[in-house]
Amino acid sequence: MGDGPHGMDLSERAQYLFKTLVERYIADGQPVGSRTLARDTGLELSPATIRNVMADLEDLGLIRAPHTSAGRVPTARGYRFFVDSILTYREPALSDVRRFANDLQHEGDVRRLLEKTSTLLSDVTQFVGLVMVPITEQRALRQVEFLPLNDNRVLAILVVNEREVQNRIIRTPRRYTPSELTEAANYLNSAFAGKDVRAVKRDLLADMSATRDEMNRMMQTVIEMAGQLFPDEQTGKDYVVAGQTNLMGLTELSDLDKLRALFEAFNRKRDVLHLLDQALNANGVQIFIGEESGYQAFDGCSIVTSTYGPKGETMGVLGVVGPTRMPYERVIPIVDLTAKMLGAALNSRQ
Repeated sequence: MGDGPHGMDLSERAQYLFKTLVERYIADGQPVGSRTLARDTGLELSPATIRNVMADLEDLGLIRAPHTSAGRVPTARGYRFFVDSILTYREPALSDVRRFANDLQHEGDVRRLLEKTSTLLSDVTQFVGLVMVPITEQRALRQVEFLPLNDNRVLAILVVNEREVQNRIIRTPRRYTPSELTEAANYLNSAFAGKDVRAVKRDLLADMSATRDEMNRMMQTVIEMAGQLFPDEQTGKDYVVAGQTNLMGLTELSDLDKLRALFEAFNRKRDVLHLLDQALNANGVQIFIGEESGYQAFDGCSIVTSTYGPKGETMGVLGVVGPTRMPYERVIPIVDLTAKMLGAALNSRQ
């Protein structure tokens, strides 16, 4: 016997039929009817008996009838009950474990490590991979260097804390000469070394506001570089994302307005960061199904997250965004594995 919603018990038969319906719908994406359930369960039950059980499940809010279809599909409430009470996890494939280990253990740059992690999550699950940039108490600027690239681009090499090196590509409205970039880097290093990176832009703009009219060419270069390189103090949190286009091939997310809202949410970042913050406050794996996220853009999606960090320390959150019709038995263990692998990679760098 299993506890269903509203404090009611689901009979063993009802729970088995519900499990079969959810698994069939996740596999096929088609509403499941009583004949299909009779065939898939192997139970010697009449279609009428199965319809009665389905009616009970519908009354509990676990399944619903889409449009005028004779079949039923799980609701967000149904997926939640399935994940919490019925789901049996599937161990990640050995090939996936090896791939994560090989790709993550040999990357020294933190930003590239996070980008690789989000790409791996996306590739393995075929959904969207997200990794929050690690949160630390103090991220002190040690050194910055700028190198000119082609097409009005600049490579910024940022050394934070003791050994964390980040490489960023900055796109600029004009071409900067090597001497201009060296002068700008020298100024930032002399004025802001040892300060928290989130405060650099604030302090720089405050210093410059009084003398903006007299600002020379070098200081304009400094402002341009710092404006793109350093985060705002209030919006210092960030994440890397990969695989958004995977959502475009999914039937349940094929509505253009739905896709547009999702892509705007990824680009705006605020809503996603708020969700990741919620997951950050609860160690381990967290799952937001449908409207549980609290954001309309994600109503048709499930978000599976896990905290990560070295030696049990929580530094951030990573996760997968996909449709509510996702293979939870596979995705949840992969997210958990990825968090452990990323934590091990970060631990090896310390």
